[in-house]
Amino acid sequence: MRFRWVAVAVVAVLLGGGMAILAGGGEKTTSVGGFDFHDGEVLADGLDLPWGLDHLPDGSALVTQRDTAEILRVTPDRSVEVVSQIDEVVPGGEGGLLGLAVSPDYVTDGLIYVYYTADEDNRVATVTLEDATPRPIITGIPKANIHNGGRVAFGPDGKLYVTTGDAADTDHSQDPGSLGGKILRLEPDGSIPADNPDPDSPVFSLGHRNVQGLAWTDDGVAYASELGQNAYDEVNLIEAGANYGWPIVEGRGGEGYTDPLHTWTPVEASPSGAAVDSDTMFVAALRGACLWVVPLDGGEPQAVLAGEHGRLRTVEVGPDGWLWITTSNGGDDRVMRYPPAE
Repeated sequence: MRFRWVAVAVVAVLLGGGMAILAGGGEKTTSVGGFDFHDGEVLADGLDLPWGLDHLPDGSALVTQRDTAEILRVTPDRSVEVVSQIDEVVPGGEGGLLGLAVSPDYVTDGLIYVYYTADEDNRVATVTLEDATPRPIITGIPKANIHNGGRVAFGPDGKLYVTTGDAADTDHSQDPGSLGGKILRLEPDGSIPADNPDPDSPVFSLGHRNVQGLAWTDDGVAYASELGQNAYDEVNLIEAGANYGWPIVEGRGGEGYTDPLHTWTPVEASPSGAAVDSDTMFVAALRGACLWVVPLDGGEPQAVLAGEHGRLRTVEVGPDGWLWITTSNGGDDRVMRYPPAE
């Protein structure tokens, strides 16, 4: 395969190691949630709507670009290359090449799991860096111009979790026979785990509007970030078989439905990607243009990086211990990372 190298511009002062430094000034918050948000590094810029991000065993990151259907490889020393492009992707609106997860057995199987919009549906497939031909493991996820969900991640149990949206049809979310408005749980080969709430269905939880963030604590508790409509965005503790209420309930107060742990108005958040480190959840906010730091012990969330980089799409804790973040501004987007606090 011929790799196309992507130019990465230096956007700030160059210091030792050639890193571009994001140095906050004045009274900006520095250490929050165990990370230093004063001294970040730009690893790549000039990107076009990066969406999914996961790390290879060597510490480099694979990053999807939604509309170009490309997978980039970004290293901590700021080299960036296009390593794959998936021809079956049909971008449009919020659809395209979305989430990405590296197989837990990557060293032996070389598999990369991608969530993408095709002609008739959203689907999850495997590809490799040597062969970009997608091999679907689940199809038939509803697609639309909006609310396509799109996050894929492996849980501590070794299962593949897939977040889907209601595809602008709220009936999907409460319909157990629809894959829309759900969190799905699959074996790595796409088969249904025997211990799913319904052993004949990939549905793990339902009643969602548009989940784009999913992460776990060290002891295996799952949390998700969800885009609401006009009233409330949510952070939810995800439990097998639970119903989170959409479209009957938005936010708290739904008898018979699971209440969220935290809510925001959409102007404050519009949350996308999520990560958990220790007892803290990090939520990338699109419309809110910030990173929300959410204590999982019941404390109040705190916004950092507010207005500094525009819309934020994805946040992941890297194997280097740094917090990796992507922007989503539709031009000159970035991959950045922030170090652990001393």
